[in-house]
Amino acid sequence: MNMAKLVVMGSINADHILNLEFFPQPGETVKGKQYKVAFGGKGANQAVAAGRCGANITFIACVGQDDVGIRVCQQLTKDNINTSSIGVIEGEATGVALIFVNRQGENVIGINAGANGRLTPDYFLRHDQIVKEADALLLQLETPLETVQLAAETAKKHRVKVILNPAPAQKISDQLLSLVDIITPNETEAEYLTGIAVRDDISAEKAAQALHDKGIETVIITLGSRGVWLSEKGKKGKIVPGFKVKAIDTIAAGDTFNGALVTGLLEGKEMLSAIRFAHAAAAIAVTRQGAQPAVPWRNEIDVFLSEQD
Repeated sequence: MNMAKLVVMGSINADHILNLEFFPQPGETVKGKQYKVAFGGKGANQAVAAGRCGANITFIACVGQDDVGIRVCQQLTKDNINTSSIGVIEGEATGVALIFVNRQGENVIGINAGANGRLTPDYFLRHDQIVKEADALLLQLETPLETVQLAAETAKKHRVKVILNPAPAQKISDQLLSLVDIITPNETEAEYLTGIAVRDDISAEKAAQALHDKGIETVIITLGSRGVWLSEKGKKGKIVPGFKVKAIDTIAAGDTFNGALVTGLLEGKEMLSAIRFAHAAAAIAVTRQGAQPAVPWRNEIDVFLSEQD
């Protein structure tokens, strides 16, 4: 077990997933197949990825007062996650995501925040001691922004590394960005934050520079099957390619990457080695269906890496 302490704060959802040949147009009904309900939510997915990778992790989150909430917490415990800071919110439902997956493995998602919306600054302050004692804090944007801001401020004040996965894409303040040590946007999110459309290496470099200018030391722009653009302040940026696999479902690829990346870094891996480890975890995840059911365990990642050149 890695002794460095990781805190993940974020969302928990029940994912309702339906596979379709193609996405419907407005007003169109299409038949689907393989309907299933799986546990998801960006925060939970990233926590599960870290837990299964062997991180020493505590998860700050909220669930509803419902059967799903109970089952989620039981599952998270099995995934090696300390769930003592997950609150059950009276009169609320656990968050829900409605997900369509087309035959290319792409997805469109609608979410209802439910209990995730109750992860307020007040709720965070009941658990802030865990962040103060941590080595790293991993955040996303499916919970109230003012709580994300407060958590990042608390971490910064106590010299805890702040990693932000700025998803789903939205505008966030320069004040919040200035508290971040490592940011991991995809192309869409990078464009939201910088106004620069990421289409190639040159635009990726520009977007990364714009984020460095906001005070962020390390920028990792995820580029799907191409890998990531890594830019560390003061060094020349570069593509770090991923592994070639046959993707059947990309739902939790980014979340798996983030959870594994932070775990690798907390184990003392160099940045390139941590990215390679995270690429391997994400590569395995896209060959499986669903969010958390797709997330690999540590031994699977180690075996996958041992089989590469």
